[in-house]
Amino acid sequence: MTTEPPNSRAHSGHDAPPSAPTIAGLREAAARCTACALHRDATQTVFGEGPQGALVMLIGEQPGDAEDLAGHPFVGPAGKLLDRCLAEAGIDRERAYITNVVKHFKWVPRGPRRIHSKPGAVEIEACFPWLKAEIAAVAPRIIVALGATAAQALFGRAFRVTRDRGRLVPSGLAPYALATVHPSALLRAPDEQTRDRETRRFVEDLRKVAAIVT
Repeated sequence: MTTEPPNSRAHSGHDAPPSAPTIAGLREAAARCTACALHRDATQTVFGEGPQGALVMLIGEQPGDAEDLAGHPFVGPAGKLLDRCLAEAGIDRERAYITNVVKHFKWVPRGPRRIHSKPGAVEIEACFPWLKAEIAAVAPRIIVALGATAAQALFGRAFRVTRDRGRLVPSGLAPYALATVHPSALLRAPDEQTRDRETRRFVEDLRKVAAIVT
């Protein structure tokens, strides 16, 4: 199984992360990014948040509707569930850094609603330099990929969350790395029993993360 992230296309000008970046500088620069077409229909760039120097970095797929409007990552229903699961696992969200592979909300209209649309390879590739710059600036002890899109962006397209979730995998991006499901997948569970079972599994994965940083 390959664990190398995808190669990112060359960026230039305001599409490129600044050299020797800080999180504040990266956030400011990313707000002007037009490296892919997603910025045209998004309200704003939704950059990562958390302390520079956080031991844990959690990486999801992309901001959703609530995040796009608020300008903050993981503040919608999936984010609220993540907060509860982090607390149960013994991880303080305020001391973790939380971000997404893609920084703009990709959506399709359905009546008055904006429905999430999975980002494609071009959009992931365009955004990957920002994620690499975030990881370099934060220098976490462990990165946690939430869901298949994040896991494959970080660990290679052959990675399967269904097969390898909760296992430490080698990565050149941080001393430790693992993948688990995205909390939005728990919200889509077909019934309450399944949701409860899968949420417990998710918390157990997060407890493995907590054991590394405590």
